[in-house]
Amino acid sequence: MKMKKRTWTTLLLAAVAMAAITLLGGCGKGADNGKIKVELVQYKQEAVKVFEALAEKFNATHDDIELVVDSPNDAMTILKTRFIREDYPDIIGIGGDINYSNFLDADMFLDISDFDGLADINAAYLEMDKQLEFIPKDGVYGVPYVANAAGVLYNRDLFAEHGWEIPTNWEEFMTLCDDIQAAGIQPFYFGFKDTWTCLAPWNAMAVDLAPADVCSQVNKGQTTFTEQYREVAEKLMQLLPYGPADPFAYGYNDACTAFARGESAMYTIGSYAVPQIKSVNPDINLDSFVLPANDNADENVLNSGIDLQFCVMEDTPNKEAVYEVLRFLLADENVQYYLDDQNAVPCKTGDFKLASVLDGVTSYIKEGKMVDYQDHHYPTEMAVDAIIQTYLMDKDTDAFLASFDKNWQRYNRDLIRKVQDYENSLAK
Repeated sequence: MKMKKRTWTTLLLAAVAMAAITLLGGCGKGADNGKIKVELVQYKQEAVKVFEALAEKFNATHDDIELVVDSPNDAMTILKTRFIREDYPDIIGIGGDINYSNFLDADMFLDISDFDGLADINAAYLEMDKQLEFIPKDGVYGVPYVANAAGVLYNRDLFAEHGWEIPTNWEEFMTLCDDIQAAGIQPFYFGFKDTWTCLAPWNAMAVDLAPADVCSQVNKGQTTFTEQYREVAEKLMQLLPYGPADPFAYGYNDACTAFARGESAMYTIGSYAVPQIKSVNPDINLDSFVLPANDNADENVLNSGIDLQFCVMEDTPNKEAVYEVLRFLLADENVQYYLDDQNAVPCKTGDFKLASVLDGVTSYIKEGKMVDYQDHHYPTEMAVDAIIQTYLMDKDTDAFLASFDKNWQRYNRDLIRKVQDYENSLAK
């Protein structure tokens, strides 16, 4: 496949090429056994055994196609390096985030609008992919597979013991925190020593309080983060008094451990943290609810984003075989197998059994009342998690918002120019 846009590949990929070159030994094409070989490279290290089992099942039931799954460490670096070498797999499994946006912008993916399996994908997740497009594109370029959900995990037993009810708006949420604290229990544990954990409550609140396409609006010059993120920032700050005295003294593992041991009633984190929490206390009785950042309960939505989707490389010579692999992966029993192992949310509609920790948000999933993580649109180089952590330490909202806007312009200069050129072309 010939690259059509060299700026991204030159600047973004060249920096990682030498670092990953020695890791490519396991990326060969395999033995020639007369079958059509379909290579899938996926980035979910925690799901390696799931994919091994699925590949084994596929190969046992298909005589003419061999599915080879590669799940390398640091998969994104490996993929970027392979792309430089024009050594493309047939399918890649990645998240619905800025990497997807960059790869799509470089015209690397096949338009799979004709794939029949798309009919069963929840429309909310297909829309999330469209919102990740820097410049609107005709067609469909990813098959959302599974998602995760972020809001508030809570200890069911503690809530039942004290008669605490699930809040539906911000006022009720703050009252709940006061009631928990009055009972001599810490409402939250934070893992803010690890900067990325600062994004969990931020994302869960931003979906309620800021436009889903706020990043796109800023790129078009239609608004600023100072205007759109002030309420998010102020309400995030209001959570701090309900956590440990020093919220930056503990990392993610510390917070999971403390919550698992009943040292807090709630934890503002995603469903992805459940395996870590249950590794400490397998018997903890967990559920979750949407973080109700809005004053109006009807305006609250679930923060859910695509955790894994499959994208077909543009120049695959095996389109029909690739589609057969995708149909297999989307079979209900195989989706359920993944859900059971990973506590994930299905992107496919259907009668799936979800983990009990999702009981409190299942209605949002079924109704499609979901909005993507804001940080899926943030450039990695901007390190927004560190900017938020600094804000929570300094407690200067104006300085934080000004810094957000300044850094956004700095790290998105070329993209902003491209977006605004596109918008200007439409106006002519």
